[in-house]
Amino acid sequence: MKFLAKSTTFVLWTAFSLICALVLISSSVYLYLVPTLPEVETLKDIQLQTPMRILSADNRLIEEFGDQRRTPLSFEEVPTQFVQALIAVEDSRFEEHFGVDPIGFTRAVLTVLATGETDGPGGSTLTQQVARNFFLTREKTITRKFTEILLAFQMERELTKEEIFELYANKHFLGYRSYGIQAAAAVYYGRDISDLTLPELAMIAGLHQAPSTANPLANPQRAERRRNTVLGRMHELGYISDATYREAAQAPLTASYRGNRPGIEANYVAEMVRDFMIEQYGESAYSDGYTVHTTINSTLQEAANRGVRKSLLEYSKRHGYLGPEDHIPEQGQTPPEAYAHWRETVDATPSFGDLTPAIVVRADEDELWVLPKDRPLMRLPLSAMDWARPRIKVDEFGPEPEIAMQVAVPGDLIRLHQIDGEWQLAQIPNAQGALVSLDPQDGAIQALTGGFDYFLSKYNRAVQANRQPGSNFKPFVYAAALDKGYTPATIVNDAPIVRADATLEDVWRPRNSGDRYLGPIPMRQALYQSRNLSSIRILDDIGIDYTLDYATRFGFDRAKLANDMTLVLGSASMSPLEIARGYAVFANGGYRVDPYFIASIEDVNGNIIYEAQPAEVCRNCPETPTPYWENESEPVAETDTAGASGVDIEPIELNLEGGGEESQTQVQTARSQRRYASQVISEQTAYLIDSMLKDVVRRGTGRVAYQTMGREDLAGKTGTTNDAVDAWFTGYNGDFVTSTWVGYDQQVGLGRSEYGGKAALPGWIEYMQTALKGEPSNELPQPVGIVRMRIDPKTGLLARPGQSSAIFEIFRQDTAPTEFSREDVTIDFSGGGESQSSDSVSPAELF
Repeated sequence: MKFLAKSTTFVLWTAFSLICALVLISSSVYLYLVPTLPEVETLKDIQLQTPMRILSADNRLIEEFGDQRRTPLSFEEVPTQFVQALIAVEDSRFEEHFGVDPIGFTRAVLTVLATGETDGPGGSTLTQQVARNFFLTREKTITRKFTEILLAFQMERELTKEEIFELYANKHFLGYRSYGIQAAAAVYYGRDISDLTLPELAMIAGLHQAPSTANPLANPQRAERRRNTVLGRMHELGYISDATYREAAQAPLTASYRGNRPGIEANYVAEMVRDFMIEQYGESAYSDGYTVHTTINSTLQEAANRGVRKSLLEYSKRHGYLGPEDHIPEQGQTPPEAYAHWRETVDATPSFGDLTPAIVVRADEDELWVLPKDRPLMRLPLSAMDWARPRIKVDEFGPEPEIAMQVAVPGDLIRLHQIDGEWQLAQIPNAQGALVSLDPQDGAIQALTGGFDYFLSKYNRAVQANRQPGSNFKPFVYAAALDKGYTPATIVNDAPIVRADATLEDVWRPRNSGDRYLGPIPMRQALYQSRNLSSIRILDDIGIDYTLDYATRFGFDRAKLANDMTLVLGSASMSPLEIARGYAVFANGGYRVDPYFIASIEDVNGNIIYEAQPAEVCRNCPETPTPYWENESEPVAETDTAGASGVDIEPIELNLEGGGEESQTQVQTARSQRRYASQVISEQTAYLIDSMLKDVVRRGTGRVAYQTMGREDLAGKTGTTNDAVDAWFTGYNGDFVTSTWVGYDQQVGLGRSEYGGKAALPGWIEYMQTALKGEPSNELPQPVGIVRMRIDPKTGLLARPGQSSAIFEIFRQDTAPTEFSREDVTIDFSGGGESQSSDSVSPAELF
């Protein structure tokens, strides 16, 4: 008995000593570590790295920029079943403990004493994991474990359970660059987490243990087992019923890589936004969670992509086949080995502009058997490649193929394009194109594409290319002439000119297309038939300096314009965006608007920190700026300060230091200060030019648009430069002004018979058919001061009573003809380009 008493006393004293030692050690560690602990309060203001998201005007994803995909959620936004799933598998006593689970902690201590491992199973609560993820490294030391525990206690004192859960749900890496449960839901299922099923929620909850190696894409079997473990724990804890558990555990895997794929293809716009955001916010733009809302309409953007590609693919076919893109030899392999090699090669080959790569596996006389990317073997008949005459030069081709083997042989890498459900042979065009479309009422860019495919060439031709517009520039000169007293009926001579011009350092012999000349014609006809010699005479008469000053009203930089007679032929270089901005003045009735593509910017909390304030067209509004002609001087266009994006954006001046509420107040104040576009030409001049440009579409060089679309509200102008280096069509109605361009980056000729109406117009039609589908006609209203008269088309004077050849023409009231034409009238062009009658009479003399 004495022995037992002594033993008991020894055990008690030993236990007491150990407890004292533990208390002493713990107190020492506590006193040592507490001063080094970070402030938990900072977690309330933590800035999680969140990518920049770029959205269309209809909220479709254009692009994300940033290393970490993340969309932070508040606790209220997390589905209840996910909260239950995560708690069940990670920390079943989360609602009860104070940062450290006593049972789990005891188990962890025993594990440390037994094995030395500091991260045994059940050792860390959700709170501890948050402490480790935000404040600590992952090194496995006792000091770090004590620090983690102290931080957990501190967090539980200062944060609510909901705040701790929210931090956990938004912080964790869950595979494939996804951080947080919302990003994981988008990556694996392409949906919002609130839209996931119970098995899908359990799958996301199970990812936290091994996101890289046990996710449903890397290891589906292991991921399924982990999912069912989560479901089993939910069942044990009473969160789900027996039937629900069985059904969910038997559900098939539905995960596939979605990766927050863009909803529309607008990479050139995305790069413009990225460039601006980096300029504005620096590298933090990639991680501070900005959401940029653009002005891009997703439906119109898709139509713009189709339009540019249609123009380029049709052009490419007209000029012959360049041959297979590459040849992948069999290299002596057996047929199955060759097939496997070709499959691997073609599936790794990128697609460009809806063109699918394919490898020829067999070639017969009347067909090719091809293996397309991500598709089964298919037959390509000879009729699908009958256009493929070998290209020798831009306008020189070989014969049309008679057998399929003349086009390609086994191992050749070719391109396919699906048209109306039928697969056709295609090729990546060597030429390039661009399209930009604006709302003429405020300058919002509705769609923009800068090339055939961004991943083939990142050069944005819509805003960065400086190309000669050719006759696309003529309407600006004609508008200047109308304000100098010309009318649509003014007779101008379309005849050859030979001039020794000192500024051109040579004898200048400008020509019309085809070297055809019509003699005296009305100015309206000179525009809709794009007569170069008539246009030169008009510019010569009104003066170059006057015209250069006038052109600045449309936003053109005077210093970039040609200071000679080639001005009217479009010899200056400018981008499609600049041309579209100029035409917007005609489309909206005389007001200059500035293009913009960012509608608003939100911070990570959804506060609007920037909102565009475009100058809008407002006819007869008292706040509209005074027209230039009522001021002492005309406005001069500013030099280009747009930077790489190609578009001027007002600098963001909102002061965000005061928080979201203050910034919202500033946004609301800015909204109340509406801006109005300046009137730069009179409504009468705009109406006359618009009428003349409508004739371009109805019966001139752009008549294919009218024949195809049949709309009366379309106006526009073709443009083709020397040797067809550049082909243009810019056109509009009251809703859209759209400019298209086709050409080679190397500025070589497109080939014979490649004019704006043939090379560029098809893309414009493809786009505008989508843009205007179901939309009512939108034309300029006839302003006051416009009169309609019967005239003699040969003289531009009033028609004689009963004259059978008379036509109706519109005039500005102060320039309308007041004299009647006579049968014996003659035309004198000696006074320059403006037509004058040498034998005319007034109405009073006739009656």
